[in-house]
Amino acid sequence: MAVDVVIYHNPECGTSRNALAMIRNAGIEPHVVEYLKSPPSRALLVQLIARADMTPRDLLREKDTPYAQLGLGDTSLSDAALVDAMMAHPILINRPLVVSPLGVKLCRPSEAVLDLLPVAQQGAFAKEDGEQVVDAAGQRVS
Repeated sequence: MAVDVVIYHNPECGTSRNALAMIRNAGIEPHVVEYLKSPPSRALLVQLIARADMTPRDLLREKDTPYAQLGLGDTSLSDAALVDAMMAHPILINRPLVVSPLGVKLCRPSEAVLDLLPVAQQGAFAKEDGEQVVDAAGQRVS
């Protein structure tokens, strides 16, 4: 079964690497978009936010970004202003954002990606920190 999955990925991010590995553990080779090198267009970003049933603020990343310097904690800023900031500084887009036939989701924690995969995991999976997420039978560990 061919499954079309897109991951907006930052290879420097452990959460993003774990989500990508879980997609591959399901036997899916996703379209990997390194969004810091190839950011989505404004229209696509707005569409992804809407499809994920989020607000721009929900997708805004604070850690290791210019969030504070840009004053993005100001709750009076409009959604358009927040999207403008993400377009100007793609590092402000939280990751990994995953698109599948089952929807769009910010996969934090990384195992949230399992909710978007229409096929089962093909074997055990442990995150980079050793936390077991999927058992040998391909079942999610609670």
